Amino acid sequence: MAINYDEIMQLQSSGNPFSYTDRDTMLYALGVGFGRDPLNEAELPFVYENGLRTIPTLSTVVAWGSAIMGRTGINYLYVLHGEQRLTVHKPLPVAAQLLADERVTGAFDKGKDKGAFVIIEKTLRLKDTGEKLCTLSATTVARGDGGFGGPKEGAPEPHALPTRAPDLVQDCDTRPDQAFLYALSGDRNPLHRDPRVAKMAGFPRPILHGLCTYGTACRAIVSTVCKYDANRIAGFDARFSAPVFPGETIATQIWIDGNVVSFRSKVKERDVVVINNGKCTLSS
Repeated sequence: MAINYDEIMQLQSSGNPFSYTDRDTMLYALGVGFGRDPLNEAELPFVYENGLRTIPTLSTVVAWGSAIMGRTGINYLYVLHGEQRLTVHKPLPVAAQLLADERVTGAFDKGKDKGAFVIIEKTLRLKDTGEKLCTLSATTVARGDGGFGGPKEGAPEPHALPTRAPDLVQDCDTRPDQAFLYALSGDRNPLHRDPRVAKMAGFPRPILHGLCTYGTACRAIVSTVCKYDANRIAGFDARFSAPVFPGETIATQIWIDGNVVSFRSKVKERDVVVINNGKCTLSS
């Protein structure tokens, strides 16, 4: 099965029910590294039910999965998560019943030997009121699906990072068992936990989930620029560029320009950029 441009652009699904509890909220925060120091009282509200708070990237797991991705026609053997974008309409509650609406917003043909980009937008809203909480937009790089005849141009342009030295750098450690903990929030792809599967995919050992790295970058900004007020974040966009191996240190370089915080994350041990062209938008 191959991508049919006219059909893929019509794909949509609405009203898919999801729910999460305060346990899921705390588990996600632990999965991206909050609570590492149990005496850090600034992080306690993200991992403890007494005064519990959410972080915006929790939205990437509370309605895990896609109702339409399997109908796109892409070859799953050759897919990568290329970009993740998040627009916050209202901070996530610590527990909620949700409805998720999805649609394909773009399919771009980069050429037969260069693959394709497929962009799926998901909006989360409260089940009882219909109030929108956030909009997620994920770009899938379908390496085996180029040449289907769709448009070549028009995909979102990456955010340009400042050329000056970063204003600050925040190191966030990851645990050797980090992927096992993060997988409990929804993404149980064995690539991240099974050494045999990782080797079949061409990696020397299991790699950390890209969205765990994304959440860790958010943790870096929440703990520095936002001074642990995660509700200041109104948008969080990033491009994935390389995998992290659990146990490595993610060093996030941060540039602050008014309400726009640019960021890039590197693995400290290998000096490899793992998240690039990051843009965090702060509320006024």
